[in-house]
Amino acid sequence: MLKEIKYLIFLIVISTFVFFVSKYYFSESNIKNSYRSFNNVNQKLKLYSQNLPILANDTKNIIEYTKNTTNKKKKKFFFWELINQND
Repeated sequence: MLKEIKYLIFLIVISTFVFFVSKYYFSESNIKNSYRSFNNVNQKLKLYSQNLPILANDTKNIIEYTKNTTNKKKKKFFFWELINQND
């Protein structure tokens, strides 16, 4: 019996919490405040983007191309032979 009462109290507390949170979330004052804050952020963003300094482009001719020299006298290593040499 005590266990059922405990579960009933938990259910009541959780349901009241959900009710009050949803009531506040869908209230007119919260909707107005959220819309105002979104609008305020957009206005600040537009104002900030207009005042951004434009930097000069200093990346022209920054890539230097080199000739690929093919050295045909490369020593080829074989993994298994290297392991056997260390034994």
